[in-house]
Amino acid sequence: MEEITPPYLPESKPLRPTLLTVLCILTFIGSGMNLISSLAIAGFYDTFVEVVQVFSEKFKLPGVETLLEARPLFFLVSGIFYAGSLAGAFLMIHMKKTGFHVYTISQVLLILAPMYFMKQPSPGLPDLFFSGLFIVLYSMNLKFMN
Repeated sequence: MEEITPPYLPESKPLRPTLLTVLCILTFIGSGMNLISSLAIAGFYDTFVEVVQVFSEKFKLPGVETLLEARPLFFLVSGIFYAGSLAGAFLMIHMKKTGFHVYTISQVLLILAPMYFMKQPSPGLPDLFFSGLFIVLYSMNLKFMN
């Protein structure tokens, strides 16, 4: 009897987990939109304040006072942190562990920025929840990254 040998198959890269792909896409969308809006607000701050005041008076929006306490520097710094978040997601989608650390540091700084710039006593619960959730979910994928 003849022995059959399987054909040579080149080694393939490990596949990226679906959860990691979904998380990175959601991060690209969320952080990308926030990066654009933060930089736009920082660049056109006076116009932003006028528009927010008009909308606040017209629609009785709660919490607008807090937003108006922020200065252009806050939005510029937030934009930089959102860019860091995007860079981390970019590295993670390319299976680099360094991206997780860049992403995590950026998210922590985004949570702390309003406390520093707007003198808020504590971080917002939605910010803590979603940042924490994404960090935990990303950390579950660290074993697949190099």
